Amino acid sequence: MLETLQIRQGTAQRNRICLIRKDCSIVLMLVKTMTKILVVDDHAVVRAGVQHFIADIPNMEVGGEASTAEEAIRLVRTQEWDIVLLDIAMPDKSGVEVLKQIKREKPALPVLMLSMHPESRYAVQVLRSGASGYVQKEALATDLVSAINTILRGHKYISYGVAELLTTDPVDSEKPLHETLSQREYEIFYKLGQGQGVTQIADELCLSVKTVSTYRSRVLQKMNMANNADIIYYAIKNNLID
Repeated sequence: MLETLQIRQGTAQRNRICLIRKDCSIVLMLVKTMTKILVVDDHAVVRAGVQHFIADIPNMEVGGEASTAEEAIRLVRTQEWDIVLLDIAMPDKSGVEVLKQIKREKPALPVLMLSMHPESRYAVQVLRSGASGYVQKEALATDLVSAINTILRGHKYISYGVAELLTTDPVDSEKPLHETLSQREYEIFYKLGQGQGVTQIADELCLSVKTVSTYRSRVLQKMNMANNADIIYYAIKNNLID
């Protein structure tokens, strides 16, 4: 007598367990299928690179790609995935916001964040926002595969550097990010949030372009953001601009 039970682990990873009864004994056979990966990055060369070395890994496949946040959300909603590799800086929406939306809609789906920035800049923020791990794009392919395997086993992927950051980073969930800015930094932040460019801001405030660029960099660092689009999105979301 043959009974086949279909078990789903995570979101899409399927393990077929066949129970074969013969002479009052049960033989358990576990047959694994491919791990289905969604790669979300606006750079085609990054997606191609991930596709290239994942192709050599047994039981793993890149089942889909997205170059925008909108496309990523659509694929998450319409298909099943074992894990999402998500760039932190997307052109149409912050990768952190995409992460939060994925976790709201599919909380069991693990998301591994990819970034060109060092761990000290974003790792703690994304992990506390629901990410299962954080890997720099310059990391070795073996590190990325190790992170994926760790996450698929049900654990978070945390490097030694990130572990240290997690133990030393104070949690202040009551204070909004924009309130950590100085008066001048907030002034620059506000104008950037209105869509103004560095040159325009420099003219209005009688500052050099270099000075405004320096303040912009400080704002991005303090608020854990990647670009002006993140600032505009945050300002609109928090009703900080008219």
